[in-house]
Amino acid sequence: MKKIPLLILLVSGSVLWAQNKKPYTTSGKKVTVYTTAEKTTQRITPAGTTLSFSELKQPLETQISVFVNPNKTFQTVMGIGGAITDASAETFAKIPKDKQQEILDAYFDVNKGIGYTLARTTIHSSDFSSGSYTYIKEGDKELKSFSVDHDKKYRIPFIKKAIAAAGGKLTMYASPWSPPAFMKDNNNMLKGGKLKPDYFQAWANYYTKFIKAYEKEGIPIWGISIQNEPMATQKWESCIFTGEEERDFLKNFLGPTMHKEGFKDKKIIAWDHNRDMLYQRASTMLDDPEAAKYVWGIGYHWYENWSGGEQMFDNLKLVHEAYPETNLIFTEGCKEKFDINRIGDWKLGELYGTNMINDFNNGIVAWTDWNILLDETGGPNHVFNLCFAPIHANTKTGEIMYTNEYYYIGHFSKFVRPGAKRIACSPSRSAISATAFINTDGKVAVIVMNKGDEKLNYNLWIEGQAVEVESQPHSMQTLVF
Repeated sequence: MKKIPLLILLVSGSVLWAQNKKPYTTSGKKVTVYTTAEKTTQRITPAGTTLSFSELKQPLETQISVFVNPNKTFQTVMGIGGAITDASAETFAKIPKDKQQEILDAYFDVNKGIGYTLARTTIHSSDFSSGSYTYIKEGDKELKSFSVDHDKKYRIPFIKKAIAAAGGKLTMYASPWSPPAFMKDNNNMLKGGKLKPDYFQAWANYYTKFIKAYEKEGIPIWGISIQNEPMATQKWESCIFTGEEERDFLKNFLGPTMHKEGFKDKKIIAWDHNRDMLYQRASTMLDDPEAAKYVWGIGYHWYENWSGGEQMFDNLKLVHEAYPETNLIFTEGCKEKFDINRIGDWKLGELYGTNMINDFNNGIVAWTDWNILLDETGGPNHVFNLCFAPIHANTKTGEIMYTNEYYYIGHFSKFVRPGAKRIACSPSRSAISATAFINTDGKVAVIVMNKGDEKLNYNLWIEGQAVEVESQPHSMQTLVF
């Protein structure tokens, strides 16, 4: 019997698998359209009837279309969620029990709410805390006094309730805003400054102490980021790392320490700042093999328009193209300068829709909003850096206020579940923007946003089959089938 070379067997097996893989078909599929629209009561509201596909071989140029191909898949989605900060937890604790349950259902129950599966929290204080604090006594380089007792009042109980509401599993990662004051060259947790070389190891140990302490409290920690916003000198907790300093701290201290302490499986996120410098910081980290081996992904924020410009999605695209094996994760975004009179401003949600559609289309695997809950002032915040959240609670009256941010995020998080893959999606007009995913159960979710002032109709088109959908002005839709 003639032996077939192993290489040919592998190739033949690959060809056989490709031949047996069934192409996606719309046969028998019914489309449910969920809509959120300005000047209506629709809030992720399903249409009363489903839509059926019919033949449309070649759409005309005059027909607006969203072309979708579920056979062309891209990155796998890990999760979508928000940050459970001290401010969120303190606000949560101040509202009545029935309102607390409403918040938990709204965020973490996929049927009653929008089904968050991902959460970020802080390693000790951030600006969204009622005051600055650390987990150790000042000057304790050996970390003998390390304790997360501070967090047991508000934050840890809230996180535990969130995990339960999410069905017992919530992917949680944590970020530090600043080392303790004595570890920094400005002797201050606020206003930037740098980590002193004598404290590199102590600070690396601090992350592992945090993970152990939270996991002892029953809160699994999936990963950490190295430093929140390492290029920003803020009036709140902040610490500066150049790209080379962050790289060297990771490869010489934090990475080895995580491995030594038994946390090799924990994910480490680098950068954790804006898209403006994303490529330079990613390349500095990932072009060094000794640093890159510790990096799960590159995190980023959306505040690059602080200088008066626009969001820089092309920088995200470039990093994804240059380092396709490295995960990209959106770690923070919110609308700043809270004004309760703007609680119903439709532009809030459209900011989220624009960013989420572009971010996923440029290759990210996870998306994390900033505070999931704030009070009637846009805080609490110990330096009065007050911001919008998807949900605000009036701690004086108990009233729960939903901005349309909540619904725009929900058009993703409710229907794009962990394990979903992004699929090819291409609108034929700039009047609408879109992205699409196929979930592990085979359900497709196509998300379409209309930021314009005009109602328009478009065809959802898949391989010569289409359904016609009406898009209202200033609306977000998720088409599920």
